[in-house]
Amino acid sequence: MTKGNVIRYMVTSLRRNPASTLQRSNGSKAEPAFTIIELVLVVGIITVLTGLILSTVGYARKKAALARAETEIAAMSAACENYKADNGAYPTNSDTQTLDPTNELDPTVNPPNDYTRASLWLYKQLSGDATGSRQLSAKSYMTFKPNMLLPPPPSTATVTAIADPFGNSYGYSTKMAVTGGGGYNPTFDLWSTASGTTSNDLPKWIKNW
Repeated sequence: MTKGNVIRYMVTSLRRNPASTLQRSNGSKAEPAFTIIELVLVVGIITVLTGLILSTVGYARKKAALARAETEIAAMSAACENYKADNGAYPTNSDTQTLDPTNELDPTVNPPNDYTRASLWLYKQLSGDATGSRQLSAKSYMTFKPNMLLPPPPSTATVTAIADPFGNSYGYSTKMAVTGGGGYNPTFDLWSTASGTTSNDLPKWIKNW
């Protein structure tokens, strides 16, 4: 058999039965293949582990978002107190007097809405950015990080609201202080719905009351 015929024979055999050809050519024993049951078990284990990892990551992210909302609400509340010390009243206008946290539970409905208008007023009063252009023009009581504003980074467009860690507008209301009803605090209400928008979600809100 010529050299060319040997090569053709080996190629043909490899195509028909790669494992046996390799075993004959190099004298080594072929590795046993995985069975279907073994493959199913491996895939199942990987799926379970992946689910556990994703659930843990999701829980950690939500926990971090809740902690951040608490910190930001505390910071804005302190800024409101400083504002009152200088101006004799908390930041208030017709928009903050309209938003009612006892029955307006969804900050995502048809923005701009009561949520976005009220938090925009709060932003302008506390930040010193009277126009929402992200440029200071008056006394600042609080520095807002870019990720606390809507639209979110990398946008530098005119500010439309103060964003909570869940991507929605914070709620800010002085309705209770002005009308004696429709709120929780006799001073101001400041909260994040924490992505919950029904009455059953109220206990999950991050709030100053």
